Amino acid sequence: MGEYLVDIKHEKLSFFTPVGEVKALNDVSIRMKEGEVLGVVGESGSGKSVTAYSLIGLTAENGKIMGGEVNFNGHRVDLMSEKEMRGIRGKEISIIFQDPMTSLNPVYTIGNQIEEAVRIHGDKSAEEARERAKELLTLVGINEPEKRLKQYPHELSGGMRQRVMIAIALACEPKLLIADEPTTALDVTIQAQILELMNDLKNKLGMGIMLITHDLGVVASMCDNIAVMYAGEIVEYGSADDIFYNPKHEYTRGLLKSIPKFQEKEYSKLVPIEGQPVDLLNPPKGCPFAPRCDSCMKICLREKPESIDFGENHYSRCWLNVKDEYSGGEKS
Repeated sequence: MGEYLVDIKHEKLSFFTPVGEVKALNDVSIRMKEGEVLGVVGESGSGKSVTAYSLIGLTAENGKIMGGEVNFNGHRVDLMSEKEMRGIRGKEISIIFQDPMTSLNPVYTIGNQIEEAVRIHGDKSAEEARERAKELLTLVGINEPEKRLKQYPHELSGGMRQRVMIAIALACEPKLLIADEPTTALDVTIQAQILELMNDLKNKLGMGIMLITHDLGVVASMCDNIAVMYAGEIVEYGSADDIFYNPKHEYTRGLLKSIPKFQEKEYSKLVPIEGQPVDLLNPPKGCPFAPRCDSCMKICLREKPESIDFGENHYSRCWLNVKDEYSGGEKS
């Protein structure tokens, strides 16, 4: 295994549909170390989930990786067969899907579903799997685990179902947990509890977490680093402090402006990002955010922006940064 747990290099991925090729990912690179929490942020359709699903080998049938490499824990994932992927999926890398209401099978008990995850990647007996299922429910904060194992998903609340999904994902103590918008269907109080639970489990088990969300507020206190995605590209990458206190891309700034600020003394309107997302059937030649950017220049529409570094592990792809460097006399 190399230095990084996750090492995605210049990934390009397309979906082939009856109306044409949808270029869902365009030159995406992500690195994660063991125990790191990475937030992947962006609006719907930006490529967050597609990136994660390609890492776990769950790309839709009409999807194909067109370039780059996808490496996880020493495995070259993009070259592995489905049989080989089943050996690491759920064991070394797990995922919590977006909607706990529909991700659990309604005709099987909670116990059956957790025990299946335990037994499929190990040689535990039925009794051992049952005990492990009880341990997992206790670990994720569900009371009366013996009783819950006999219940069906519809008998549990949304928050409890989400905790069951986390228990299933942790069944084999994976090195990486992908959380795909894990708090979308939950109220604010339960959201906070789930995020706190994930953070506690990360510290206990030492696993890495890739947290996918469209909400910058969700990742503020939890993530070490944040990747901001737009139209299948990472437009800015940096530490949580970099993204929140020193954003360098106009899209990142737009996302931050759209967050309600409760500490302000006077009422203020939210500032939306005007316009529509890019049509990935016909992506623009230049910066994908240019048609919606208030600071758009002519070159933004013609050419892809260069990646500019702003210190350790912080970079952005925006022509305004290139302009600032030149106007400041820094041409290297």
